[in-house]
Amino acid sequence: MDRRRFLTVATTAAAGASLLPQNAAAAEDELPARVRRYLDRALAAGSPSAVCGVIHGARTYVAGASQGAPTPNGTTVFQLGSIGKTLTATALARAVRAGATRLDAPLVLPARFRIPRKGPRRITLADLATHTAGLPSLPPNLMAGADPYDPYAHYTLDDLAAGLAETTLGSEPGSVHAYSNLGFGLLGQALAFDDVDAMLRRRVTSPLGLHDTTTTLRPDMASRKAVGHLENRPVPDWHDPVLSAAGTSIYSTADDMLRFLGAQLRPERSPLRDAIELTQRPHFTVDENLRIGLGWHLSPLPSGRTMTWHNGGTGGFSTCAAFSRKSGTAAVMMVNTFSEETSTDARPVDALTFALLGELDAT
Repeated sequence: MDRRRFLTVATTAAAGASLLPQNAAAAEDELPARVRRYLDRALAAGSPSAVCGVIHGARTYVAGASQGAPTPNGTTVFQLGSIGKTLTATALARAVRAGATRLDAPLVLPARFRIPRKGPRRITLADLATHTAGLPSLPPNLMAGADPYDPYAHYTLDDLAAGLAETTLGSEPGSVHAYSNLGFGLLGQALAFDDVDAMLRRRVTSPLGLHDTTTTLRPDMASRKAVGHLENRPVPDWHDPVLSAAGTSIYSTADDMLRFLGAQLRPERSPLRDAIELTQRPHFTVDENLRIGLGWHLSPLPSGRTMTWHNGGTGGFSTCAAFSRKSGTAAVMMVNTFSEETSTDARPVDALTFALLGELDAT
């Protein structure tokens, strides 16, 4: 397996609408039966275990399934992957709403970090949050000395400074959408240099009550954590001291993700209302099937409503979360295996989450 592709497998964000069912299946009377059907499909696709949570109107439901004990539930800890970018985007939006910065503010880091340029305009915070900065997906020097099973763990701020000096932009800032873990890592450092994890906890996860959404695996979380798998073998978790704002080393649970999705559905009930609304607003249009908010992707559902979504993954986990504000529905699926899309098919966790949301949205 190509190692750079392995590091960016959860970063394809252009195929959303094509994965949705053109005709939603007939609604089942029982929400548990519907969720179980999708869990069974996740196991059939090769996941050792899976957990799925949904919000359907006033009802919230979580269930898990496994090919052997233990069966996960809403408190089982998974690595979240790139869904964590939506947390970083929310932190940015909070800073903007508070007047501490602007979306069009240029990216600024300490002097030893050379910010690459192409064309007359500097990279802005909005460019980073919409993947339009022209940056590559990964720093050019990330792979040097990397452990393929924990590829970000060795990377330091000194390495980032050296990597930026070697980085060239593929397009002028603000002109082309190109998904970038590096870009979101830099966004986190711009918001709270060398204090990104504490900043996310202070600005986003604590106010929203996401107590198990963190890069620090507490002892009580370790006892509830699923074991990640790659090609049917257990693998270690990912750790990332520098680019964690990209979601590369964050943990969460289905219960926490449903709290987060509930805040997205009803931001007026959230202490972060204004910031959440700003993240969901389209800020860049890729094509008729994909617009970009701050962190979030927006694609059309078969109903004509908008699906707001993000997927994620690390070396042993794959995740996807999606919601529809108009219909008041949301779905999240988390599995403890690495997976990737092929030239013809999406990752199973993405296809299943989108299909489930399509069903919920239609009923």
